[in-house]
Amino acid sequence: MRRHQSDHRLTRRVLVAGVAVGTFALAGEPASAQRCPAEPPPRQKGPLVWLDMDQQDLDDAYDQNVYAYNSKNLSDRRVYQNQIAQSVLDKPQREAYGPTEIEKLDIYKTKRPNAPVLIFIHGGGWRSERSSQFTVYAEPYVKAGANFVVLDFTNVNETNGDIFPMVDQVRRAVAWVYRNAKSFGADPEQLYTISRSSGSHLNSCLLITEWEKQGLPQTIVKGAVLGSGMYDLKPVRLSKRGNYVKFTDAMEQELSAMRYLDRIHTPVVVVHGTMETPEFQRQARDFAKALEAAGKPVKLVVAKGYNHYEVGETIGHPYAVLGRAAFEMMKLEKA
Repeated sequence: MRRHQSDHRLTRRVLVAGVAVGTFALAGEPASAQRCPAEPPPRQKGPLVWLDMDQQDLDDAYDQNVYAYNSKNLSDRRVYQNQIAQSVLDKPQREAYGPTEIEKLDIYKTKRPNAPVLIFIHGGGWRSERSSQFTVYAEPYVKAGANFVVLDFTNVNETNGDIFPMVDQVRRAVAWVYRNAKSFGADPEQLYTISRSSGSHLNSCLLITEWEKQGLPQTIVKGAVLGSGMYDLKPVRLSKRGNYVKFTDAMEQELSAMRYLDRIHTPVVVVHGTMETPEFQRQARDFAKALEAAGKPVKLVVAKGYNHYEVGETIGHPYAVLGRAAFEMMKLEKA
């Protein structure tokens, strides 16, 4: 990946939001990545590792907690709201998309017949979270007339640091939903995806899948909302995430959606918050710009005042960032 010109250069605390054009949402004003604490202790900057970042800068840029002081509060809030949602919605229909115990998905069915399907791919740094934790996101879609499907899949702690099995599982799960949609009252021609963080990396790998090799249409996914993701693994590999993900040249190359834009046949909404880490902001901007340059239908949404976890929380809010994008994409009516 080429180094950005001076007008796109990143500093540790201040970023210039990419000015979107064409199908992009306009960012307009400078965006600041807010550290915790806002002013880190003075230190001697080391050799540059990526762009204008030394190793500590890069490690911090792939550690959301350095830039999100309220991460625990948001996690507690999601658990609380999830319990409420589980008491309100019917128990999901759990189906197997593969032979192992983890290869299952939860279907929250709407009452509307032949309804669209929104497939949620969770994040967690590739190493945590399960489908039962996300009932809270399902509620608004089910009530608005869409089926909401949450995927379960392995994590890198269970695959000896390998992301390939996770990508394979997500691809097989989506293929299962397409082939079996009618069995739970859904329309297979109205499949959409939504994701956050490492889930958006997996979602981007889904978008570059060569479906035709499985006898499926290239346009199996009709639209995708990607929040706060990673679309080129080179800098991620250089960061401290390389301590638990066993990156290889093949993994970096084949699982970097930025390098296979020609395979993407799906309209995409790419989202980042202005209070996210410098790298999560840059990854989103660069991916959106590359998609636009390749002539792909894309919209960049810059969520002002949102950090990494706050962006993810909006999946369950039809009037907020990711939820609004999904509702508009599926043409759902808000209550």
